[in-house]
Amino acid sequence: MTGSLTIAGLGPGDEALVTPEVSAALAAATDILGYAPYVERVPARDGLTMHPSDNRMELQRAAVALRLASEGRHVIVVSSGDPGVFAMASAVFEALEASPQWQGLPIRVLPGVTAMLAAAARAGAPLGHDFCAMNLSDNLKPWPTIEKRLRLAAEADFAIAMYNPRSASRPEGFGRALEILREAGCGERLVIFAHAVSTPKERIRTVTLHEARSEMADMRTLVIVGNSATRRVGRWVYAPRHAR
Repeated sequence: MTGSLTIAGLGPGDEALVTPEVSAALAAATDILGYAPYVERVPARDGLTMHPSDNRMELQRAAVALRLASEGRHVIVVSSGDPGVFAMASAVFEALEASPQWQGLPIRVLPGVTAMLAAAARAGAPLGHDFCAMNLSDNLKPWPTIEKRLRLAAEADFAIAMYNPRSASRPEGFGRALEILREAGCGERLVIFAHAVSTPKERIRTVTLHEARSEMADMRTLVIVGNSATRRVGRWVYAPRHAR
């Protein structure tokens, strides 16, 4: 097989946060596949074919990418942020597991700056101690599983980075997540709402969990709930390095 498949992260939005390794791979690609808004972030050029698709077509997209690579194309599947964090890398390997004829393909996963790291950097250092990341979408896992993990994360006193908090099709879930954390005694914790980080529409807002409201988040918002020791210093928010 003379083709190749690369799964690459485009970072949170600012071109300056795309790694040089990813930029070099994009320059050598023949085909770009991904969710349409992410494909649009890659500049068009001669010899490059774009394959945009809907955001719920991950496995189909992965299968097409594998087929194109098997035909000798140099294919890149793009994700925002990091491809291994709630993104396309898992979908590609799931498709690969179901297609043993393509398991000899050269495959690379190129990391990117994921949204929780970009958001944390803008806010200060809210992930400076132990933390976890959760996807609040229940498209691929049942809502009771999300509730259980939220309760356990609160009990363990993790800072919690929440991806995909609230969408038009899931308007109630994030509000319920906030209720669960309040019920767990986290009402005084600081909550960072980081909207469209590193883009011209960036907006960072920090409130207590008692003050947090569902409508403060959307699908372009990364939410970080601090641990019990998280505090403010001036406009910054940070988690102390020591544990209680």
